[in-house]
This record gives sequence, structure tokens and C-alpha cells, in this order.
Amino acid sequence: MPITTQQLIQWKQQGRAIVALTAWDYAIAQLLDTAGVDLILVGDSLAVMLGYETTLPVTLEEMIHHAKAVRRGVKRALVVVDLPFLTYQESVSQAMHSAGRILKETGAQAVKLEGGYPAMVETVARLVQAGIPVMGHVGLTPQSVHQLGLRQQGKTQTAGERIFNEAIALEQAGVFSLVLEHIPANLALEITQKVRVPTIGIGAGVDCDGQVLVTSDVLGLSEKQPPFAKVYTNLREQITNAVQSYALEVRGGQFPN
Repeated sequence: MPITTQQLIQWKQQGRAIVALTAWDYAIAQLLDTAGVDLILVGDSLAVMLGYETTLPVTLEEMIHHAKAVRRGVKRALVVVDLPFLTYQESVSQAMHSAGRILKETGAQAVKLEGGYPAMVETVARLVQAGIPVMGHVGLTPQSVHQLGLRQQGKTQTAGERIFNEAIALEQAGVFSLVLEHIPANLALEITQKVRVPTIGIGAGVDCDGQVLVTSDVLGLSEKQPPFAKVYTNLREQITNAVQSYALEVRGGQFPN
């Protein structure tokens, strides 16, 4: 049976950890789903696969194109799609249009928005009221890279209180889950204990209700990994070796044979 947003909330109550990874194409999405991943995020980390230096250039059309492919490969996992930069920040109506297009055109079950400042909380509330499931995202928000950088957030008391309050406000606005990115573990624990919706950590310690990583980091495909990622296999090296072997056989007349 397909996983629902309500099921994730039930799992938090039951203490059952949530497993999340990213996907941008049919093949990887199908493998993640078959392997038992609970939540597949079509993240704007797609930027890495498209050769962009940040997530900012990714367009709504690109997100929809890749989300369609992912959704075709998934039978069980909950599929959540990032709204890319400047497709939801201008107004509630812009966010409604962008989120609506994603749900209508891709078949995904939910969208994710970055930030918990008052205007964004209002946007989230309006989307939820319209029947669009929303995942929140606080802490390090990559779309704010030119303002925040990529360093850990919430290290001072003031910054920690701001992130905590944003998380509470997003829960009250109706998010079904919260991504906590690159914040101190003790702050993530405080938020996780306070909110009733599941927290999904990325570089936020072990006490979140679930964890998410970028799949290319997990598989060793990325040129460089963030400090909180763990490489479980080195496909970059394996693929390079396989292609070099193929090239040698073609040039040496051994393939095809």
C-alpha cells in the first residue's frame, strides 16, 4: 500500500524511524522504492545533477519533468517535490499555482517549501487549507545560500530560538513533516520533542524522527559531500573503472567478441 502523510505522523507516535532519500529519475526512484525507502524527495538538489553550482537556477519546469519520471518509478514511497527558488516566495497565489501544477502534472503527493518566517507560514497555511500537503524546512535552507552560506545554523541562543519558533509556527500552519537541516543536535531534539509531526534530519543528529540524504552522496557519485553525509559505496570509482575497461576492450578489439 502507498505510504501517506498521515502514516508518517503515526510512525512518529509509534517511534518508527522514517527513511528518506532523494531521486531525480525513474531508474533510481524504482530502486529506492524497491529497497524500502519510505519517502522520496525530488529535491532541488537536482541542481547538482544538472551541473549548477547552487539550487537557485533550477526551474519549475525542470522539477516537474524530473518528478514525473520519479513518480512513474514509485509504487510505495511517499513522493515529495521541492518548490524551486522564486516559484513560491512572491505571493500566496504564486505558491498555489506552482504547488498545484506539481500535484496535478506529476502525481506527487506533497510539496516542500523552505523557511518559517511569518509570510512563509501564512503561505503554508493557505496551501494546506486548499488541500495541498506541505513539508516544511528550517535550519540551513539552501535557497538562501547567498544570505546564509552553507554553514551550520542555530548555533547561538538567538538563532536557535528563531529556528525553534519557526518550526512551531510551521506545525501550527499545518505541515505534515519538517526537514531540519544542518542544526545542532540538541536543537533538533528540542524541536522533535515539541512538535507532533515527524522531523526529518539532515545533519541534525540522531534524535530526529527520520533521516534524509542526497542519494548521489550516499552512493559516492558526488564530486564532494557535505560534512554530515555518509558514503555507503563508491559508484563514482566503480563506474569510472567499468567505463575505462570498456574503452580498453573496444580499442583493443576485444569487444564485441
